[in-house]
Amino acid sequence: MIKYKSAREIELMRQAGLIVAGAMKLAREMIKPELSTIELDVKMMDYVIKHGGEMAFKGYRGYPANICVSINEELVHGIPDSRRIKSGDIISVDVGVRYKNYYADAAFTMGAGEISEKAKRLIEVTKKALDMAIDKIVPGRHLFEISATIQNFVESQGYSVVRQYVGHGIGTELHEDPQVPNYRISPEEQADVILKPGVVIAIEPMVNEGSWEVETLKNKWTVVTRDRKLCAHFEHSIAVTASGYDILTKE
Repeated sequence: MIKYKSAREIELMRQAGLIVAGAMKLAREMIKPELSTIELDVKMMDYVIKHGGEMAFKGYRGYPANICVSINEELVHGIPDSRRIKSGDIISVDVGVRYKNYYADAAFTMGAGEISEKAKRLIEVTKKALDMAIDKIVPGRHLFEISATIQNFVESQGYSVVRQYVGHGIGTELHEDPQVPNYRISPEEQADVILKPGVVIAIEPMVNEGSWEVETLKNKWTVVTRDRKLCAHFEHSIAVTASGYDILTKE
């Protein structure tokens, strides 16, 4: 069931989103070759706590770290550890924050040092897919149109969209209804999901260079592309407003 948020609730989510945005800005400034992913994790935690937030992922369904840091063929849920980033890697960072019982969630992918042209293009296409999906948000639009926008654009660029993981509603819980797939759904399947003011969703295109298929590593968390080709991930938490949308996690 979709939980519609009041203006007061959305303002609290905006405060959570501002903390997420600040943490993401810090992550972008920090990411470089030789940085260990656990160093990034600790700095993100320090930043979030200093600004009055709580780490949303720590302990969620048993997740052992504060943030997710996924490298190259890792799509999501990479667990920070002593591994060091290398020049040419592409790094996906996913940060969730809880502030006064409300959540915000965002992710981005960027390169470390010099990255290949194919990696740059994958990142650009994934970011553009998110931007295009957000621009489609207006009250009264069916959610399946947002999903179709992502898949149609990504596949037109020669890439694939992941099916096993999707975006989601967000509010007093990290994951709420509705699910926000990155692939086309028949109107019949989501005929009742219409965007209305007060709906808050996290849209998060997950784009693979090769096949859409993914699998989970033995640590039971880290999701990688089955063919071990590159992947990228962008996400924002967005409130539907009377006139369009409001990106709660923008910097």
